[in-house]
Amino acid sequence: MSVSAFSATHHSSVVGTLRAAGCVFAEDEAELILSTARNPSEAAAMVERRAAGLPLEHVLGWAEFHGLRIVVDPGVFVPRRRTEFLVDRAAELAGRAAVVVDLCCGSGALGAALAAGLAEVELHAADIDPAAVRCARRNVADVGGEVYEGDLYDPLPHALRGRVDILLANVPYVPSEEVGLLPAEARVHEARVALDGGADGLDVLRRVTEEATTWLAPGGHLLFETSEGQVSAAVDAVERAGLVARVVSDEEGYATVVIGTWPGLGAGPSRPVV
Repeated sequence: MSVSAFSATHHSSVVGTLRAAGCVFAEDEAELILSTARNPSEAAAMVERRAAGLPLEHVLGWAEFHGLRIVVDPGVFVPRRRTEFLVDRAAELAGRAAVVVDLCCGSGALGAALAAGLAEVELHAADIDPAAVRCARRNVADVGGEVYEGDLYDPLPHALRGRVDILLANVPYVPSEEVGLLPAEARVHEARVALDGGADGLDVLRRVTEEATTWLAPGGHLLFETSEGQVSAAVDAVERAGLVARVVSDEEGYATVVIGTWPGLGAGPSRPVV
């Protein structure tokens, strides 16, 4: 039986299976699974994995993000659609060309999406999770991006210091004691390092802001997402690092983004490498 024949015959059955498993958007998910599967046996296996609670994106092997199909391997953080708001704000600041760094890059979705809309881009990304790094390398290959494995700035080339126009930092910001309250799709199937932000959720963010001015070019921008309840503390971390902070929100998409701009230490296109 062909995939199309399988789809036509079993669509309602797939929807019923997914709905019984608690999938709220069972109709849409069935369409995605049946259109992605290469043969009936693969379709059946995908339905079984989804019904067992595996995130849809891990079942499909990809996630839609900012108009792109982003490869998402099992265990890798799934890019949230609300984070498209952050990419849009970064695109406004970048103009037509930019040196971009994507920290805590996960699948590389943010860097890939931003780079896709720029006329000229030099993209570098980093993550501490080897599985995420392997995934990100596949997603940024088309824009010539480089992906490094390591802790935050540690693996980045020193030649980037003082040259970065846009610093994307999709840092984990869930307080440690609240990770257990997350939906099972995240709590069970995504790496904890991509979720756990420490006692108040801002441990990783503070480390990012502390070194940001070493890497940003004068006039460069740091962008990260946070929760409404963390805004005050996040802005404080940005300002303590010497950046000028502003907050932008998308109420419809439930997204809150903090932008920190580095005014620089004086005239000139960049600071010397230290």
